Amino acid sequence: MELRVIEKLLEKYFNAETTIAEEKDLKLYFSSPDVVPHLEQYRPLFGYFSQQEEQKFDKTLPLKTKRHYGRWMSVAASVVLLGGLLTFYNTQPAEEDLGTYDDPEVAFRETQKALQMLSTNVNIGMGSVHQVGKEYEKTTKQIIKEKRKEHHVEQKSKE
Repeated sequence: MELRVIEKLLEKYFNAETTIAEEKDLKLYFSSPDVVPHLEQYRPLFGYFSQQEEQKFDKTLPLKTKRHYGRWMSVAASVVLLGGLLTFYNTQPAEEDLGTYDDPEVAFRETQKALQMLSTNVNIGMGSVHQVGKEYEKTTKQIIKEKRKEHHVEQKSKE
């Protein structure tokens, strides 16, 4: 193959514009003994790809499904809501009248205040739940990373 064609193919290859056939031509050229000296530096690259194509992975991988915590999030939200309600009712003085109101506007304002207090407590509780969730994810990722390192060390020691 002509040197100009090879150089043009290399340029296309490094710009990720080559076709599979063109890449095969490059692999074929760099596997031949008559590579030009200034292109000799690319021989290991294409030799590596050829070598890796021949290798096959024949071990079975155990597939672990992801755990879904959707059910637990609803339980946590229920606990936070219950905690917020208990906090709300425990902070009200005993002598305050929590009965009915004759004026609808007053009842509306009091209902808004009660719902605002409840919303505030639920938001505080949900913030705690999110923080716990973030810490859990962080710890889980760290454990997985350590397990991968241990597995990698085991693989190296077997070789």
